[in-house]
Amino acid sequence: LKMLLTPILISVLFGLLSLCRTANKHKPWIETEYQGIVMENDNTVLLNPPLFALDKDAPLHYAGEICGFRVHNGPSGSGSVQFEAVVLDRSTGEGLVRSKEPLDCESQREHSFTIQAYDCGEGPDGVNSKKSHKATVHVRVNDVNEFSPVFVERRYEASVPEGRLFERIVRVEALDADCSPQYSQICFYDIITPNVPFAIDNDGNIKNTEPLDSKRQRVHTFWVTAFDCGKNRAQADAQVVVTVKPSCKPGWIGWTKRVEYTPGSGSIPLFPALHLETCEETVWNIQATVELQTGHIGKGCDRDSYSDRSVRRLCGAVRGEVDLLPPPSPTANWTSALPTLPSSDSSLVFSFNGSSHVAVVPESVVSALSGDHFTLQLWMRRGGANIQAASTQTRGNRKEEETIVCSTVKNDDSFSHYSLSVHGCRLSLFYWPDVSAARPVKFLWKLEQVCDSEWHHLSLSVQFPSVTLYVDGVTFDPALIHDNGALPNPAPRQRMSIGACWGKTLTDYMCVDPLVKYVGGYHGLLSGVTVRPGSVEPHSVVECLYACREGLDFGDLETLGSGMKVHVNPSQSVLVLEGDDIESFNRAVQQVTYRNSLRFATPGVRPLKLITSLRCFNEESCLSLKQLEGYLVVLQPDAPQISLSGVGPHLARPAPEFEGPRGVPLFPELRIVCSLSHAVNTAAQGMEGGALMSDAVAHTLDGCEVQPLGEELNPEKEELLVDMDVVRERGLEIINTTAYIAITGAESISVYEDVLRSVRYRLAKGSARFERRFRLSCSEMNGRYTSNELTLEVNFLHSLDSLYHPSHLLASQQQFLHPSHHAGELSGHTLPNPHRNSVIPGAATVIIMVCVGFLVVMVILGVFRIRSIHRRGEGSRSEAKEGGNQWDDSALTIIVNPMEGYTDTKQARAPTAKILKPIFSFIRKPNVTNR
Repeated sequence: LKMLLTPILISVLFGLLSLCRTANKHKPWIETEYQGIVMENDNTVLLNPPLFALDKDAPLHYAGEICGFRVHNGPSGSGSVQFEAVVLDRSTGEGLVRSKEPLDCESQREHSFTIQAYDCGEGPDGVNSKKSHKATVHVRVNDVNEFSPVFVERRYEASVPEGRLFERIVRVEALDADCSPQYSQICFYDIITPNVPFAIDNDGNIKNTEPLDSKRQRVHTFWVTAFDCGKNRAQADAQVVVTVKPSCKPGWIGWTKRVEYTPGSGSIPLFPALHLETCEETVWNIQATVELQTGHIGKGCDRDSYSDRSVRRLCGAVRGEVDLLPPPSPTANWTSALPTLPSSDSSLVFSFNGSSHVAVVPESVVSALSGDHFTLQLWMRRGGANIQAASTQTRGNRKEEETIVCSTVKNDDSFSHYSLSVHGCRLSLFYWPDVSAARPVKFLWKLEQVCDSEWHHLSLSVQFPSVTLYVDGVTFDPALIHDNGALPNPAPRQRMSIGACWGKTLTDYMCVDPLVKYVGGYHGLLSGVTVRPGSVEPHSVVECLYACREGLDFGDLETLGSGMKVHVNPSQSVLVLEGDDIESFNRAVQQVTYRNSLRFATPGVRPLKLITSLRCFNEESCLSLKQLEGYLVVLQPDAPQISLSGVGPHLARPAPEFEGPRGVPLFPELRIVCSLSHAVNTAAQGMEGGALMSDAVAHTLDGCEVQPLGEELNPEKEELLVDMDVVRERGLEIINTTAYIAITGAESISVYEDVLRSVRYRLAKGSARFERRFRLSCSEMNGRYTSNELTLEVNFLHSLDSLYHPSHLLASQQQFLHPSHHAGELSGHTLPNPHRNSVIPGAATVIIMVCVGFLVVMVILGVFRIRSIHRRGEGSRSEAKEGGNQWDDSALTIIVNPMEGYTDTKQARAPTAKILKPIFSFIRKPNVTNR
């Protein structure tokens, strides 16, 4: 049995052993992660670590061998279709990863996928094959320098100012399409054009190596190329063009120092070609201030040149104002002690020194100013005659208030008190509606106009408790209103002072002693101080009265760019522009204008200033522009020509007409014409030379004067009469003295014609006057323009009945004085139609009387001689028949023209010789034929 079982067991054992040798017990093993590199021009991936699959079943055939690798999609789902893995040695498990198709680094530089190894199983058919775990493979495609650099632009342009070195003028840029930093980066640039004053760095920045000169070479053109780090040169070079600009100086360009203005032009641009150059400096705020200085023109600026009273009439102001500072005269002597200064507008300017100069208004004037409704108006200039500039003087350095007007007036059954004072840059009105009961109120305004040492007009309208202040026609509300509480009551005494106030202090109004010292003296200039009780002026009238007729303005606000701001001060002497865009700012500056609405603007120079402030992002390097100064010249306006005509040089009327109650009108047909003469461009009309054209215009006269020439009028024997109803109706003023008649007030020419035509000359009865001469002249703009002087000679024709009555002369007067015979001899005279009692000048009457006397004597002598000759002729008739030279006076007729020599005054003074000479020569003829 043992022998039988032993072989069986041995065979079974060998079978089991053979079975154990062919079984596949283990899975292949690979690394968990591989890093691979593949070149763009190769498909073999170099892995780290190398690809090896191990199997513990080795060295068994099939089970210990690696039959292959499988590639699976990576996390991103890509790579499986591009890569494959192959087995290089089945026994060692070495493998190789390669790409199935060419790889492009520029399209995808990195790839990821998984790989898995599997063995050969238990037999050649691969039964029971086992797989390894999946390992991640990261493949990076290495770049190949296949692309050359390409410039972003083919042409680069830049402009630089001359004479400076710049760190960067322009930057060129080239790009490389390679994916790797090694080949995609531009390592350096190069200027391939030789001998140019430029250099380029590795970043492509081009700078100049020497200062450029626009005069030597305006434009520089050169070429540059680029190299990548693989030393590939750019496919195409780039062109660089540098333009050299003349040296740039930041500031205003196109500034004209002198600007001319022709009166009547309306508004003209001051800076039509001005623009700001910042030399490429970036700014974010620009502010320009334009200042027009007109303080030396009249009272602060160009206003109507008429007198204050005339301007009030033209603007429709209510009448009834009382002048508190009138010109010194016997009836207004309270201003005689005040010093005066000349004024360009012919108004009277009074100077106050702050101590001794005080004007005390008489009580008779103050009594007409009662009531708590009134308007106080005045012109004021702080600082006196010698005034420093506002920028150099210390404002508000006087500790004491300066009183301009101090007044206590009587109302119906009470007294009210007010005082207008200045203190520094503050204007205050202290008002006490009832000094016996009411508490005082102080109205306060803070105004730059009070302390700028310039002329300003103040109009204070009081309708208590409402108070309105106008400064140069602009309304200002009180800044503060103080209730001063319990103060000593002012004395109930009616009085008013200009330039100071009475009392020991400004609040001590208890003193009633007229010799008390005045305190709070005003230091400055005053003019046109008036008070008008009653209703206040409307704002339109105040603006018309005192608004400046010239100033700065902005052309068209609708064209103002976005972000631009324009501000003009009330007197239109300062204009401020502010913006952030240079182009919009330049357009706005060119819209700044000067306007003057006066037809006859005051000629002269108005200084101009332009102050510019810039704010930049880099405040340290921000530009600083200097102040520009110039001047505006207002040219002389075309002078109006005022022509008086329609009145002959002689006026002859019978003396009784002058002796009538209304006298004789001197200028019944007066015509006043005002015209402007201006140059005409005749070249455009095909004419040679220049010409003047005169245009009749409607003007306003402000005064005419009628003056007797020679001796003044004798008030007992003669006078000039004016229709006062016409004068009062027109609101004109008249001064009638023995030396002249002056009619003043701004009115139209037609009104002055009507008034002057009503001027009559009256002569007292029995006045032995034969002639009188008058002169008429008119003016406008306060005497700035005057008319021609019209001279009129008046002849008084006396009646013969009043001097001599020869009967034969009366019978022949019509023959001597028939108008048809003497119209030519009396040309230039105005004579009435002759009647029975025709009259002739007194000198001619004497001549006729002398002539008639001699005629009578000669007739008597002639008759006597004829009779004696006739007696002798009867004794010798024969001789008479022979025709001797005997005188026959039977038909003797002598005619003497008594008006001969009237046209010549000198001949009329000595007519006797003219008449006697032919008579005596006739008598001396020896033998006259008797017919």
